[in-house]
Amino acid sequence: MKSRLTLIISLSIIIIAAVLWFAFKGKDTAKASIFISPKKGEFTVVVTTTGELQAKNSTQIMGPTKAMMAGIYQMKISRLVDEGTTVKKGAFVADLDKSEITDKFKESQLNVQKLEAQYLQTTLDSTLTLSQARDELVNLSYTREEKKLALEQSTYEAPAMRRQAEIDYERAQRTYDQTRKNYVTKKRQAIAKIQAVAADLMKERQRLEMFQNTMKEFTIVAPADGMVIYAREWNGKKRVVGSTINPWDPTVATLPDLSEMESITYVNEVDIQKIAVGQTVKLKLDADPNKTLTGVVSAVANIGEQRPNSDSKVFEVRVHVNETDSTLRPAMTTSNEILVARRDSALSIPLECLHPEGTTTFIYKKDGGTTVKQEVKLGLMNDNDVVIAQGISEKDEIFLSMPEDVQNAKVAMLPKSSEPPAENHSLDGHAAK
Repeated sequence: MKSRLTLIISLSIIIIAAVLWFAFKGKDTAKASIFISPKKGEFTVVVTTTGELQAKNSTQIMGPTKAMMAGIYQMKISRLVDEGTTVKKGAFVADLDKSEITDKFKESQLNVQKLEAQYLQTTLDSTLTLSQARDELVNLSYTREEKKLALEQSTYEAPAMRRQAEIDYERAQRTYDQTRKNYVTKKRQAIAKIQAVAADLMKERQRLEMFQNTMKEFTIVAPADGMVIYAREWNGKKRVVGSTINPWDPTVATLPDLSEMESITYVNEVDIQKIAVGQTVKLKLDADPNKTLTGVVSAVANIGEQRPNSDSKVFEVRVHVNETDSTLRPAMTTSNEILVARRDSALSIPLECLHPEGTTTFIYKKDGGTTVKQEVKLGLMNDNDVVIAQGISEKDEIFLSMPEDVQNAKVAMLPKSSEPPAENHSLDGHAAK
């Protein structure tokens, strides 16, 4: 009885150990033997970016156009209507700080008053001077007549007296002639002085008028009907009350044409080579995720730029929105899915199945009871899957991860002379890059 009990206990232990061993081995084997089958069907390559809506065409609301002529190079916004306000043509949009131009206007007013007084003084002085010169000419004319009469009366006088009369007459005549010449010169001088002061006065009056017209432009009105959207500064921030504009960038806001919209997005330098004009785009609005729009790439920048909060260079891409929707507003955030390439029928597997070795790529597949290390040729690739152009069939069972018995796996290389089948894909008329 004791020997039988011992035998039963021993057999029980052996059976339990065997069951446990098979159980854990089965779990490990199941873990190492996760298989997938290649998917056959449409395969797409998509670049996803975030964009911002803006109107393709818009009317700019400009600040003063003659500020530089007025010597003003910095203008601060003191009042501004709320963004999104719908305005009519001629309606108020913004006020600029007028303190600097007001000082210049008052200074010009004083200069005009001074020049007007100077012009009046010069005119009076010239009038008085010429009047005195004319009186002197009249007096000299009388003196000359007196000397002429004295000469005529000296006919019967002694020769010395006659000669003295001739000398007095000639002196009077010469004085009269010289004074007459001087009068002409004084008249020209007076005219020149008056013209100089008049020119300065006219110039300052024009300057005053320019200040007055420029001051009116400091109150900015809408050039057309539309919705006010703040313009952006060089750093990407929108203009607000307190922002400064200058003559080189006088745009305060814009009136967008909402009938034609586009999404402005930026693509990193790794993916930009995949993007081309004409590619189709699916857009979604962050404000309304249920709404889906379509678009097409209309422009791709040739030169990259460093955007704020970005470590790498990015390239601007413009996406034309096909639909016209009254709910679309500038500055709305969009999610853009740019269709880079598409194959109508392809075999694809997850990227996890690939095991590159140098320039060669392998996958592991099950062939009956053995494991095969199969060389494959790759086709299109997206973020999750890859098209296998050669090396597998639709019925293959492929290891999702590397199996444990890779040392015993049979290696199958592709024939060196064979060429992979041509890619039969389309992208609305554009080939994949």
